[in-house]
Amino acid sequence: MKFDNKYLPILIGGIFALGIFIGSLSGTPSSKAFLAKKNTKEKLNKLIDFIDNEYVDDVNTDSIVSLTVNNILAKLDPHSVYIPPSEQAEIAETMKGDFVGIGVNFYMYNDSLAIINPVKNGPSAKAGIKAGDRILYANKTKLFGRKLPNDSLFAALKGEAGSQIELTVYRKSERKKIKVTIKRDVIPLKSVDAALLLDKTTGYIKINRFAETTADEFNKALISLKKKGMKTLVVDVRDNGGGYMEKAIAIADEFLKDKELIVFTKSKKESTEKTYATKQGSFESGKVFVLINENSASASEILAGAIQDNDRGTIVGRRSFGKGLVQREMDFNDGSAVRLTIARYYTPTGRSIQKPYSHGNEEYFKESDSRFLHGELYKKDSIKVVDSLKYKTKKGKIVYGGGGIVPDVFVPLEAEHGAENVSYLLQSGIVGHFVFEQLDKNRNAFAKLTFDQFKVKINSTDLYFNAFQKYLSQNGLEVNLEKYKTLVKRYVNAEFARQLYGDSHYYEMVLKEDAMIKVVLKQNSKPQTAK
Repeated sequence: MKFDNKYLPILIGGIFALGIFIGSLSGTPSSKAFLAKKNTKEKLNKLIDFIDNEYVDDVNTDSIVSLTVNNILAKLDPHSVYIPPSEQAEIAETMKGDFVGIGVNFYMYNDSLAIINPVKNGPSAKAGIKAGDRILYANKTKLFGRKLPNDSLFAALKGEAGSQIELTVYRKSERKKIKVTIKRDVIPLKSVDAALLLDKTTGYIKINRFAETTADEFNKALISLKKKGMKTLVVDVRDNGGGYMEKAIAIADEFLKDKELIVFTKSKKESTEKTYATKQGSFESGKVFVLINENSASASEILAGAIQDNDRGTIVGRRSFGKGLVQREMDFNDGSAVRLTIARYYTPTGRSIQKPYSHGNEEYFKESDSRFLHGELYKKDSIKVVDSLKYKTKKGKIVYGGGGIVPDVFVPLEAEHGAENVSYLLQSGIVGHFVFEQLDKNRNAFAKLTFDQFKVKINSTDLYFNAFQKYLSQNGLEVNLEKYKTLVKRYVNAEFARQLYGDSHYYEMVLKEDAMIKVVLKQNSKPQTAK
């Protein structure tokens, strides 16, 4: 059982904790250095034992160790982090790409567990669970009226694959209780949100992270779009904080010719490991566009950098986050883990896109916010580049290192200043909750509509725009949305489409007026220069 992150607020900092993994890079210390380090370790262990055995009050020494580890890592770099057991299990599950559960997207509405929708073809959908249902009991465990935290709900609904659970469900639309027995199964966690055609020959694939299953999901989407006549592909990694490095490499390989450099890494000992494209690429011709923004990081930047430096496609959007460090994970017996930076990666031209972090972690993560103040999200001329970090691609195009990928074609955030706050609000969980509650009042109003009929109905009214404005006020958010009415309606109406018809229909509605997509379609209509 897993809550669908689409209905949670976009927490930018949390995205980057997923990190990137590569193999071990280690050296052999000298005997003197080894003895010095051994004495330091023994001193730390001795102190912990001394506190544990002799300190006047009871002390949780585990918390002291965690504090010590956090303080040590904070002295290194912003991406070397300690992950406690409570978080590590969830992160590992997310990056694995699946989990065992009953297959529903839910949230706590008032005091009950409300189903936003069951996962298509999942155990709950097969058992007849519907959007709007409330789960009252899981076996004999009461779930309503208790304000249970999510981890308690997960524990009640999770189990071994093939195991059974009996749910007592209240179906509001029929005003009755029903009992359903569900067999738990493996539920995929999609990292490719959508794959669709923007027009007859322009495909679009949205990647939300680089997990274990991402390359396979991407390949399936690519094959499907090619069968539909795709000649140009748009890869959207906006707000994608990264993940597994090798998955980004695998996707880049689909576009690049044999032996073209994708990325290389340098470790502490200055050993260099280069990764090249293979003969296996399935989209080595045809136009490619990659969409990035200030929250595209790490593996997303590896993909964008490989495409840009090899002159393979066009990078569209705003300067990316700027994370050029590679982490390796070390697991502990208690379920916690440490992600330690072990190398830097470089794009094919030799540039590091890692932004500076010498002023501390807080300043480092706030740098993205400062781009608002400097006007960088509205004007390309405001992007700060360092001339000493200038590089040239094969065809002589100038690219820069030292702080993210600068796009080939710049697209400002939104035309109006202040729209950035509204944009982030509209992509947060509050819109999903609002739409669920609106549907919950009268789900039958949409029950028999085709998608085309739904679009006509929802786009022809301001009913839900006005209701959303009131909803924000009731929840303590005094924001005047009138100035951004078109933008608000686009996202609210698209969320209705998602909850009623699925993710692809959400993107179909959102992308119609997407500023970057409009630029791509305009660029794509230009005749291709002979090579």
